[in-house]
Amino acid sequence: MPRLGMTKGIQMLKNDQLDQWDRDHFFHASSHLAQHARGESSNRIVTGGRGVYIEDRDGNKLLDAFAGLYCVNIGYGRSEVAEAIANQAKELAYYHSYVGHGTDASITLAKMIADRAPEGLSRTYFGLSGSDANETNIKLVWYYNNILGRPEKKKIISRWRGYHGSGLMTGSLTGLELFHKKFDLPFSQVIHTEAPYYFRRDDETMSEEEFSAHCAKELEMLIEAEGAESIAAFIGEPVLGTGGIVPPPSGYWEAIQTVLRKHDILLIADEVVTGFGRLGSMMGSDHYGIKPDIITIAKGLTSAYAPLSGSIISDKVWKVLEDGTDEFGPIGHGWTYSAHPIGAAAGVANLKVVDKLDLVNNAGTVGAYLNDQMKSALSEHENIGDIRGEGMLCAVELVENRQERKFFDPSKKIAATIVGEMVKQGIIARAMPQGDIIGFAPPLCLSIDEADKIVAATKKVVEREFGTINR
Repeated sequence: MPRLGMTKGIQMLKNDQLDQWDRDHFFHASSHLAQHARGESSNRIVTGGRGVYIEDRDGNKLLDAFAGLYCVNIGYGRSEVAEAIANQAKELAYYHSYVGHGTDASITLAKMIADRAPEGLSRTYFGLSGSDANETNIKLVWYYNNILGRPEKKKIISRWRGYHGSGLMTGSLTGLELFHKKFDLPFSQVIHTEAPYYFRRDDETMSEEEFSAHCAKELEMLIEAEGAESIAAFIGEPVLGTGGIVPPPSGYWEAIQTVLRKHDILLIADEVVTGFGRLGSMMGSDHYGIKPDIITIAKGLTSAYAPLSGSIISDKVWKVLEDGTDEFGPIGHGWTYSAHPIGAAAGVANLKVVDKLDLVNNAGTVGAYLNDQMKSALSEHENIGDIRGEGMLCAVELVENRQERKFFDPSKKIAATIVGEMVKQGIIARAMPQGDIIGFAPPLCLSIDEADKIVAATKKVVEREFGTINR
């Protein structure tokens, strides 16, 4: 065996061992387990990051145009947050939040959230992930109706293509086949209504306003069929995220809320993706004039520097919860790590960085630029069906024939191929599920120059790949 330089040789041995340990012992989320274990799929061991870039163990520097999973809003390598985490760990690594216990960090963060939330939402229950936050939300909605003497009012309406987690109840709320198949989901308490996906509407003659009215009518018909007395809540993302990065058509949220108010159905706004700046507004609810009863938060709360989620509770719901504990005693809900002080310290420091760097406004201006440039670069391409986005969210939907709005056979995995080729250009994008859709959700600190790099790489790979496909 040829002798290698000492440093290089040690690094190669270490990398080979890590790769083998990965395939032998690490159960990856949302992965093809068999292919990974057999070594048929690539892996990436990430070692560092700064700004909008990450670096892997092989020294590749990649522009992360999906911010991890829509979550590293402030970018990588922010020392302020790292130091806050370290200081909290040194001072008090953990204490629980049961029976009135709190910490400086958890109490301060709750106040900071209340200051940023829409009017009338002022209490936050902390968890660790968006999934567990939505599990909390459903329990609280059921508790709420039991306290009000409406035990039959328990069903939850979600939307096809919505994403609300991958637990049992939250996987049921999620309206994507991957999260149901072979898991015995969805549960019977969850029913789904039409997604506000204007590009994929059945009737192409509909305007956005007409399609919004159609979605509201479909919702009303579902409520009437099930019985309004059985429906507890409606849950929706301000912008559909994992289901395709789909902003709502004009008038959608106004029409939906009119139906919900008519039938006394609570509204849960899942802002795990949109909360804390991604749309160019502090909260997606403010961006679209949504007046929710509960808001789900996670990702942007700490920019994923530490796990933390939250359920922001409206004053209306809170009053009923208070009444319930007066009548029945302490509420029977809690997680060991709720309001974990390290996560809370990360949240406090993260929101200070968001404010200091004016990242909400940057998401609005640079996000609009990214979307405009993507449209300028690709909107005339024969295999681009739709380019859409809002704030620092953008999606490019690929089609086999744009005139007929004919989609590719999913088995061809066109978007996945393009996203794989973009990595070779130094850009990480995401192939979204249930469609050939290239998704972008960069850190909110993205610059104009970095947006140009994303667009240039996308244009180059799309034109090259389809040049081959269409030949």
